[in-house]
Amino acid sequence: MARTASTMMELETLAPAFVLPDVSTGQLVTLASFAGQPALLVMFICRHCPFVKHIQGELARLGKDYADSGLAIVAISANDAVKYPADSPESLKEMVDELGFSFPVLYDESQQTAMAYQAACTPDFFLFDAARRLVYRGQLDDSRPGNDLPVTGKDLRIAIDAVLGGKAPAIDQKPSIGCNIKWKEGNTPPYYG
Repeated sequence: MARTASTMMELETLAPAFVLPDVSTGQLVTLASFAGQPALLVMFICRHCPFVKHIQGELARLGKDYADSGLAIVAISANDAVKYPADSPESLKEMVDELGFSFPVLYDESQQTAMAYQAACTPDFFLFDAARRLVYRGQLDDSRPGNDLPVTGKDLRIAIDAVLGGKAPAIDQKPSIGCNIKWKEGNTPPYYG
């Protein structure tokens, strides 16, 4: 487990487009699937990572708490499923069912979407406003496996509430920390490492 921090993509960056299959339905989901919603949260997660396991209950709560708020949520897993079978689409579907995720979980087999978002770790969070400009990237909260701080989602929730209220989140943002994305041979992006 390589402890890795977010790359902290530049704020105001436009959300990169994607076309990825939903692990539960097999249907393709695109950036345009969320058109018209005032905010979009893109989360890079996986199933096997202890950092994601530590917060997975809060991810499910986020989905439920913001279900009628106008926030669109999508999770993407880009890990090499050959080397990490717990992160295969079939296993991710089990995770969705077990945790009751109310948002789509997509599988980025080519890892091109993860690269476009400069994703580096699981979990990695990217919040976009109505114009799909990046307004928050970084951590869920200060809790990490083993530091005994409660998982509250505080940092991300404050940013979401600001965007939904028509305000810009504070620009003082802390990077997320997690396991490195498991890049396929030859896919390690230049911004990584």
